[in-house]
Amino acid sequence: MDETLKHLHDLRTRESRVVMATLVGTRGTTPKKEGAKMWIGEGGRILGSVTIGGCVDARVVSEADAVLRSGEPRLLSMDLGDEDAMAMGLTCGGTVDVLVERIGFSENCAALEAYDDVAREVARGRAAVIASVFDGGGRLVVHEDGGTLLSLGNRALDDAARARALELMRAGEGSRSVMVSANDSSTNIFFEVHVPPLTMLIVGATHLAMPLARLAREVGLRTVVVDSRDRFASAERFPTADEVLVGIPSELVAAQPLGPSTLVVLVAHDYKIELPVLREVLRSKVAYVGVLGSRKRGVALFDMLASEASQEEMARIHLPIGLDIGARTIPEIALSVLAEAIAVARGRPGGSLRAHGTR
Repeated sequence: MDETLKHLHDLRTRESRVVMATLVGTRGTTPKKEGAKMWIGEGGRILGSVTIGGCVDARVVSEADAVLRSGEPRLLSMDLGDEDAMAMGLTCGGTVDVLVERIGFSENCAALEAYDDVAREVARGRAAVIASVFDGGGRLVVHEDGGTLLSLGNRALDDAARARALELMRAGEGSRSVMVSANDSSTNIFFEVHVPPLTMLIVGATHLAMPLARLAREVGLRTVVVDSRDRFASAERFPTADEVLVGIPSELVAAQPLGPSTLVVLVAHDYKIELPVLREVLRSKVAYVGVLGSRKRGVALFDMLASEASQEEMARIHLPIGLDIGARTIPEIALSVLAEAIAVARGRPGGSLRAHGTR
């Protein structure tokens, strides 16, 4: 669950109404990206930040009471002065736009309806985008498959916003404000992109799978362990896993959301398990496929797949698995596997930041 959805889920049990402040526009140098959120409860509880403290967050807090009382959204445009910027470690200040709205958990609230719908989509392993106009007057939810919920109040604007939201999802871009043209006019719309958390699907409840599941959970991945042997696939061996599934591995894998947020790691070291699972995942759009084994074993595996999978599909398989970090122990091997899987999912080469000139 992403941070926004998690905060909403937690706040429902503590508050009747909250103020949600969203960073919807940035110009110049700012400490946080568009989409950052801050929450202020009726009792004064504060979660998150739209900057990293300073005058902007203070202004949001000062406006919260009025928004809670009236229910009317406010758009705050503020300059981040050079003094504030320097205190945050920036060389100069920029300008931010913050949309401040009331969320009522027992009210007829379009924003809450939108987030609840997005939460359901994300739980199914699908991305979704909430498009909202800057005055807080309308919202449109766009699903990964093109379906929509709610409206910005104008059919032509809904169609234009839907098209732009789908572009953002396909390109893997983050939340941002975009000028959208419809009916011979342009409207500034904030597109809030929500994607499912990366899920590591570990096939084979082996000795390597145990530290791999722990490390994956530690860095925030959802973890699912699959095996046909209940003696090995147990909650005792995998206490940090989100799910431990026992059954025919290929069938269990096929029942999972196999999309761009899924990382599949096969550590069973058994052709009878690997081949049926690979037939399922190579036809999907999973972000990563890794198989434990040597180069020699990889040649044999590819030969067995040759009549069923294309060269392009087989090229997606990482075998041997993991980054070359000189791993010697089982936990070190798990670390190298996790690092490679994340690097591939994020489109990164996985080498040294110094060597790539990246900071």
